[in-house]
Amino acid sequence: MARPIWKGAVSFGLVYIPVELYSASKSVTLDLDLLDSRDFAPVGYQRVNKRTGEVVDWGDIVKGYQYKKGQYVALSEEDFRQVNVKATQTIDIDSFTDASEISPEFYETPYCLVPVKGGEKAYALLREALIKTGKAGVGSMVMRGRQHVGVILPADRMLMFITLRFPDELRPASELEIPAGAKSSKVQPREVSMAERLVEEMTAKWNPQDYHDSYREDLMKRIQEKIRKKQTHVLTPKEKAPKEERQSAEIIDLMSVLKKSLESRGGAAPRKRKTSVGRSRSPRRA
Repeated sequence: MARPIWKGAVSFGLVYIPVELYSASKSVTLDLDLLDSRDFAPVGYQRVNKRTGEVVDWGDIVKGYQYKKGQYVALSEEDFRQVNVKATQTIDIDSFTDASEISPEFYETPYCLVPVKGGEKAYALLREALIKTGKAGVGSMVMRGRQHVGVILPADRMLMFITLRFPDELRPASELEIPAGAKSSKVQPREVSMAERLVEEMTAKWNPQDYHDSYREDLMKRIQEKIRKKQTHVLTPKEKAPKEERQSAEIIDLMSVLKKSLESRGGAAPRKRKTSVGRSRSPRRA
């Protein structure tokens, strides 16, 4: 069952709506581990003390600010709470605006707003008001030690809180080589007209179910194929097993299967294609 990542309230005017915040997205990428090719043991992430080289337990880790080279101020959870109590407990709607006025590059992460007991009526009131007016509520909150600005939008029966990027987090176009206007780019009116026709002919109603991660699906098929052909590796024990000869025979059998697999595909190993997706993820923190 989903767990809330933040508890507080939505406030606009004198209306106070107690809510819980849930992540509205989830990762569906393949969770690939980094392995040591010598024994196929997982390569993990360690919290290492940079001075002693020793692993540090989570319970011994605190957050700190380096105000001078080598000198820190340690901050406790109470310090973060005391900075601005209201900001850590409330999504305070400052204004309402048309969602179409917010450029796409500002949108960041979606969250689900769920009313807690006693807040259902006010929650429904805000939702219906946003639907009727076509507006979005713009507000700010503090979560996980960072201030976020975001918009509250209706999505069917649910209210969504979508965080927005701050202007200084966006790369200005002046830093990039972007083509100028149509005239300076030597784009002809006839070309623009034909492009418009093509756009119109390819226009279709948006249906998110039409799209899926075909790369991940193909990669999973490849993994299942390797499992079926027993092209797998078992973590090598710290001490070698007594029957080493039998292990060698199993390796020879595996090579034979690999060779037959290559022959069945045309006799040559497939060439690697350059791609910018599907890279192995770094191991997550324990």
